[in-house]
Amino acid sequence: MVDLRFSDVELAERREHITGFIEETVADAGADGAVLGLSGGIDSTTVAHLAVEALGNDGLKGLVMPGEVSHEANMSDAERVAEMLDIEYEVIEIQPIIDQLVAGYPEAEGDDLAVGNARARTRGVLNYLVGNHENRLVLGTGNRSEAQVGYYTKYGDGAVDCHPIGNLYKVQVRQLARDLGVPEDLVDKTPTAGLWSEQTDEEEMGIAYDTLDPILALHVDGALSASATAATLDVDVSTVEEVRGMYERSAHKRSMPPAPPALD
Repeated sequence: MVDLRFSDVELAERREHITGFIEETVADAGADGAVLGLSGGIDSTTVAHLAVEALGNDGLKGLVMPGEVSHEANMSDAERVAEMLDIEYEVIEIQPIIDQLVAGYPEAEGDDLAVGNARARTRGVLNYLVGNHENRLVLGTGNRSEAQVGYYTKYGDGAVDCHPIGNLYKVQVRQLARDLGVPEDLVDKTPTAGLWSEQTDEEEMGIAYDTLDPILALHVDGALSASATAATLDVDVSTVEEVRGMYERSAHKRSMPPAPPALD
């Protein structure tokens, strides 16, 4: 397998680079700090640690936004992260909002994907409601692995002011989290977007991050062909081609909404 982890020197450089980016982005916007949705997962936990390092405890506000399908353990972990970092946080239940949305369009009831994405978009709206009210920027939790295959909700968890860990593969996020002192049970927990009951990232994508990351690094972001990547990683070429397909089908998520070309 290809080792995507940083050396100690590189890891220190990335950490300093990201915290400087957060501090500069908030300052350039004339904001009073940042707001971050806390899920109890590794991505939001890592961003929270980086933001506190960049902005101080008062510079970050956390939002814990449980819904009907949220695991109680994850919400407890989210609050634990906020308390561990000694930041202000609020718990906002999103289920009443989701109920109103589905009541307005009952045809969507039972559609896991449609309602799940509505949950993500509701959390995004609440992030901006609090952020606008308190003059805070909204920090995102997206990583490079998810961005490259479109594994996030457009105008949901993708609707943020910046993605501090957006250039890191999942394996690198875990490495950075350990360096930041994130508890091991949070580093190793099963990733989930919390969109519907028992949903997990890897099951929904159909591929494990440990396989996805090197395929992205070698083939999608790198120069190796599908067959060479498959041989290097000892995986089926069809797996590499499926990742390439995920990348190509999700291109619209990585750019602004298109408009027709200007007429001369």
